Amino acid sequence: MDLNGKLALVTGGSRGIGLAVSKELAARGSSVWIAARDTERLALAQEQIEGARRSGQQSVGTLTLDVADAAQVASVLGAFLEETGALDILVNSAGVTHPGRFEELDIEIFRWMMEVNYLGTVHVTKAVVPGMIARGSGHIVNMSSIAGFLGVYGYSAYGGSKFAVTGLSDVLRAEMKPLGVHVSVVFPPDTDTEQLLYEAQFKPPVTKALAATAKALSAEKVARSIVDGMTRRRYLITPGLEGSLFFRAQNLMGGFVYPLMDLMVSRAWKSTH
Repeated sequence: MDLNGKLALVTGGSRGIGLAVSKELAARGSSVWIAARDTERLALAQEQIEGARRSGQQSVGTLTLDVADAAQVASVLGAFLEETGALDILVNSAGVTHPGRFEELDIEIFRWMMEVNYLGTVHVTKAVVPGMIARGSGHIVNMSSIAGFLGVYGYSAYGGSKFAVTGLSDVLRAEMKPLGVHVSVVFPPDTDTEQLLYEAQFKPPVTKALAATAKALSAEKVARSIVDGMTRRRYLITPGLEGSLFFRAQNLMGGFVYPLMDLMVSRAWKSTH
């Protein structure tokens, strides 16, 4: 897939992995629009993306958007798509997380995760996919997580929402392929972003001990893996060695991964109690 001249929309594009993916797409010749809630952050991100693009002919723009608000998504993206036409690429990167032990997390945390991480992906994809289907081409990239295929201690709310994104992506892949629209799902490991810093204050001790066993990847490295995977039309994208190994253990070795995770949690528990 040649990215030169393509039109991409990246939700959550004002920071973290979303911003890094936006810059990588721009560096490979795509016009990039980013969507997020914070207008000031959007403006700062737009400058960075413009600085990364190959040519001044590539458009870079912003949309102030809350992906959890279905009516707002339909209105804002409807107007945007009417002006630009169908997208070539949609990257659903908007997401939030808040770790904690299941029994200690407020029910509203679970609701928040589902509304942003899962329903936000649904809302934006619903707005974008009709144009891709009508044209017979396009690529949708959904951001899941290692916690979206493996139950990670301390991430019951986040993991549930990301498992939902994984399931949605599996179905979309099957439904969209005959229509010429490609789908990818990404399983990033811990990534060095503001969100990871936010998580640190809420992680249970066992979760912190588990996280200490692996080094966080840079957002730029994760972004390169994502865009490389897109260009190769890969459905499953697992940036970094850790995520790739866990995914293969989970999916190729059946229940082997559960004893492995139990062993890791047991060691982390003993080190924190």
